Amino acid sequence: MSDQPPVILWIRRDLRLTDHAALHEAAASGRPVIPVFIRDHTVDSLGAAPAWRLELGLDIFAKALKDKGLRLVLRAGPAQEVLRGLVEETGADTVWWQRAYDPASVERDTDVKSALREMGLEAKSWPGHLLFEPWSVATQQGDYYKVYSPFWRAVQGREVAEPLPAPARLTAPERWPESDDLSDWALGARMRRGAAVVRAHVSPGECAAQGRLGAFAASGIDGYKTGRNMLAENGTSNLSEYLSLGEISPAQCWHAGLRARQAGKAGAETWLKELVWREFAYHLMWHTPHLLDDNWRRDWNRFPWNEDRRRREVIAWERARTGIPLVDAGLREMYVTGRMHNRARMVVASYLTKHLMCHWKIGLDWFADCLVDWDPAANALGWQWTAGSGPDAAPYFRVFNPLTQAEKFDPDGTYRRRWIAEGQRNPPDTALAYFDAIPERWAISASDPYPEPVVSHEDGRKAALGAYEAREF
Repeated sequence: MSDQPPVILWIRRDLRLTDHAALHEAAASGRPVIPVFIRDHTVDSLGAAPAWRLELGLDIFAKALKDKGLRLVLRAGPAQEVLRGLVEETGADTVWWQRAYDPASVERDTDVKSALREMGLEAKSWPGHLLFEPWSVATQQGDYYKVYSPFWRAVQGREVAEPLPAPARLTAPERWPESDDLSDWALGARMRRGAAVVRAHVSPGECAAQGRLGAFAASGIDGYKTGRNMLAENGTSNLSEYLSLGEISPAQCWHAGLRARQAGKAGAETWLKELVWREFAYHLMWHTPHLLDDNWRRDWNRFPWNEDRRRREVIAWERARTGIPLVDAGLREMYVTGRMHNRARMVVASYLTKHLMCHWKIGLDWFADCLVDWDPAANALGWQWTAGSGPDAAPYFRVFNPLTQAEKFDPDGTYRRRWIAEGQRNPPDTALAYFDAIPERWAISASDPYPEPVVSHEDGRKAALGAYEAREF
């Protein structure tokens, strides 16, 4: 116990004890620490799968804090009002948190910091969700980077501080403020019956994240350069959901990659570049927030994309019944596991935006509802890169051929058979799980015949190229 006023530690997307700068400093102060998670508009706006995954993460993190003698206080409401109330209840004179970088969070945090300081309180934010603060990386002309390759060259040699250990000792307050019950929030309610299916493929929490990073660094990273593209192989790190919720820090991943590179593991450099691609997405989101909801290249506002989400082709895409096996397999993997292989994501996105000529925002919103590893910056950059409207984008005239992509990256059809039941005499459980995960109102059965393509590759490519040729910019 301590007679000093407590520190309120505002927890957000940083559900870990290690490499947590604000928690580390709070512990070092010797003062009582009151961790609080606030369900505000940024939480209530989450899609079904990210909200469900957040609930799992909060439950695990609360147990980790309990093991350290602390509680995770849960409150709902506007962040500024909640924090003001907690200050009055607890006598705290300090509120610390780790930074977020999406526009809604930046606006909220700026207002909160200003209001708390006007009350005479110490309000301080710390880095930790990124390797490099977005404003700290600039071209020689002082501008932000718009192309990935020079961004990588600018940061690859920068020093990243060694990750901080978990606090050895944390001080609890004499009296704890009241807390909501996590189950009453029902964050995962919108997942409905799909939650039971996806749960078998999700291992939430910091310990699971550390275990996955350790296994990948020991045996997976060496073959990452080529294995990451092979759809049926476990060739990726599978750390995206942990990075999204801060159950592991990018610095922990970075240093594991550096050690692997020093050990001569061939795929380490490629993996480090992928971590920096995430940084690049946040760099762009920070400097050009319209990346999240508007064409980054403004000229593309004049392109005649379909924006009708009720069209037959869009519904077929959403339900993984396009008749293009690789596209459908990728979407079904997402419904069953909450994730989708990155190579499949590119093919799935290309088919929607090019073969079907649909606006990338339709796909962006669908992924934001269905992915447990949803990340605002990465999701937006990925969709705009594929559509051709974004920074450092794939050439707008590049139309991924889902047939040749399947031949190259799933040559024996293992990935497609894993996720598509129709037409198989004895489909695997993974393929059958799709029918358990989807809404009953879709009325789709494993005994249904596999559909003909809603748009063939040849027809879709021809239509896309014609539209590009006719564009007026």
